[in-house]
Amino acid sequence: MPDQPSHKPSGHVGDVPGDEAPAVLRADARRNRERVLEAAREVFAAQGVDAPISAVARRAGVGVATLYRRFPTRTALVTAAYAEQLDLCAAAFDEALADPDPGRGLYTLLEKVCATQAVDRGFAPVFMDRFTDSLAHDPERACAEERVAHLVRRARESGQLRADFDQADITLLLVASSGLAGQPRDIALAASRRLLASFFQAFQTQLPGPLPPPARLEPPRRPY
Repeated sequence: MPDQPSHKPSGHVGDVPGDEAPAVLRADARRNRERVLEAAREVFAAQGVDAPISAVARRAGVGVATLYRRFPTRTALVTAAYAEQLDLCAAAFDEALADPDPGRGLYTLLEKVCATQAVDRGFAPVFMDRFTDSLAHDPERACAEERVAHLVRRARESGQLRADFDQADITLLLVASSGLAGQPRDIALAASRRLLASFFQAFQTQLPGPLPPPARLEPPRRPY
């Protein structure tokens, strides 16, 4: 995800006037920052993290110059916008590791990740960049990979996963799940649950129960 350089316009649209007191300036700057992050989450969820930065600024009701002063690159904006979701994912890893049932822990973790991917176009590339091989030297990614490997190993050793299950199959699942983004929310979530259940049953030694009901996906919209 390449950084987008800051090309600041000459004006200062959305800035606080220069004669305002510092306390007012700080309060306004904080509000601007929160508006930008909220707008970024909405725009990225609908259009993906490659959406125009100007679209984020418009939704936030601030000038592009104001946005760039807070977030000088696209990566800085994306990282801040998805910080909370990535923290929730880290907590989900902890919960999965603490579950005495390793198969259930792994399944619950994947269920949360797949559901988020299905309703947010921007989340998948951020999560995959953070938690898969695309950032080969990132310490957080390495830690997450170790945790996933530990969960998989526990589930295999307990007899809940087939011996030929490979950790790369999880990446395959996440790629497939991310393709559901863009469907209506209820349909995407239903399809995500069924996809995960089908996937997990294929690699379990014992089936946990019937599949969730099928979801009626909408055909992709034609560009014309």
